[in-house]
Amino acid sequence: MFFKSVHGAAILASSFVAPKDLNTSDVASIRSVASTLAYGTMSYYTGNITNTPETLAVFPAPVYWWESGACWGSMLDYQHYTGDTSYHDVITQALLSQVGPNFDYMVPRHFGDEGNDDQAFWSFTVLEAAERNFPQPDDSIPSWLTMAENIWNTMVDRWNTTACGGGVAWQIFASNPNGMDYKNSVSNGGLFQLSARLARATGNQTYQDWAQKIWDWSEGVGFVGQDFKVLDGADSKDDCRQVNPQAYSYSQGIYLYGAAVLYNHTRGDATWGDRTTRLLAAAGSEYFSPFANATGVMVERICEISNTCDTDMMSFKAYLSRFMWATTQMMPSTLPTVQGLLVPSALAAGQACSGGANGTVCGHRWYVGGYDGTASLGQQMSALEVVQGLLVQEATPPFRAGEIQHVKGMLPAPSPTSTPTPTPTPTPSPSTQGPPAPNSSQPTALPDPQESSSTASLAASSTGNTGVSPPDWRLMMCGLVVGFFVWRLA
Repeated sequence: MFFKSVHGAAILASSFVAPKDLNTSDVASIRSVASTLAYGTMSYYTGNITNTPETLAVFPAPVYWWESGACWGSMLDYQHYTGDTSYHDVITQALLSQVGPNFDYMVPRHFGDEGNDDQAFWSFTVLEAAERNFPQPDDSIPSWLTMAENIWNTMVDRWNTTACGGGVAWQIFASNPNGMDYKNSVSNGGLFQLSARLARATGNQTYQDWAQKIWDWSEGVGFVGQDFKVLDGADSKDDCRQVNPQAYSYSQGIYLYGAAVLYNHTRGDATWGDRTTRLLAAAGSEYFSPFANATGVMVERICEISNTCDTDMMSFKAYLSRFMWATTQMMPSTLPTVQGLLVPSALAAGQACSGGANGTVCGHRWYVGGYDGTASLGQQMSALEVVQGLLVQEATPPFRAGEIQHVKGMLPAPSPTSTPTPTPTPTPSPSTQGPPAPNSSQPTALPDPQESSSTASLAASSTGNTGVSPPDWRLMMCGLVVGFFVWRLA
């Protein structure tokens, strides 16, 4: 079996930079901090050690299945942005373990509790694998792109016009009635973004038509307000006449990136450009600068200041960060605005990741100027996404139709290697391995000219169940040699 434990990645290093010492102008610093944060993120995962159907791909409770899927998207981001393939095998194992019998991520183990929002988050990860030509080891498995299309087919079949004039519900199964009558922005926004990305990935007009349809419906029902703030949802029992005014950062990010993808796919359509700009402006006004002394710092306003965020909400800033950084590749004119918001947030997140015995455990409230005493997967993943996204302008943009390939085989193992750590530690020692060079066997494609230019309970929400140069190679090699001898003497 190719599935080996890569938990802990490796312990050899050229340098180590603590998150609190992040230098956002230095690519080596960013990569080192991202490596530390990725290690901390993976310290919560044990499924590749236990290797049982119950534990593969999923993080221990109280993390739900959807957040596990979202986390593998963060790890795909990490590999793509840094070039570090240390976690390649474990990511592959996780994604393939959840495909389901029909390769649509309808997993029998989660029948009864899987919702449309859950499936949507797994679809983001699967489609990300397709857009980056992430290899597959098994010829019997459909391509990542095919599986993303399979997911879309199951979701679009649930579009229901008997109430609210359309939309998909929060939940899928009648055996899980909590949310069957609730139509929410995260599920419909998920289908919108999936449709937009599939339109770009395949060139199929049907996906673009559906993206337009879902956007029009979302605006019409009031999920996307006149101020372009995305609200949570509405009850279909009253035909969605009363929209839940609560708002969460991840829903804003989902619609933002979908609109940006359509701007890119349509080669600069002014309407989608305007929508992207206005969604981004709404994100900036709603989810940043909680206080005068925390300018540009991201905040989950609805729960963070009051310290009432649940496990799900602790991870929401990860997705807003991810989709804001990704938006800059789809619509480069957004870069100054995004950098103005996310660079201060990355620095603040670094300060927040100063907890634990090793000073690398991440807290949730970035605006406090240090570690706030909370720790979970969501906090670690949020810091990882906002920091590693600093490398986005150096990364190849997502491939589009004609560039996406069904790549077979495995990446070579990172070199040099060390014995993987067999078990995680609650307070992880940071992985200090510098990122290996990107795999030269990976197919590449030039980006198009545009790309190259510069929640709570149902009563409350529907979150619930659900230019830098590379580091000098001589310094890298010296560090690796030193690290090797340190390891041998240990």
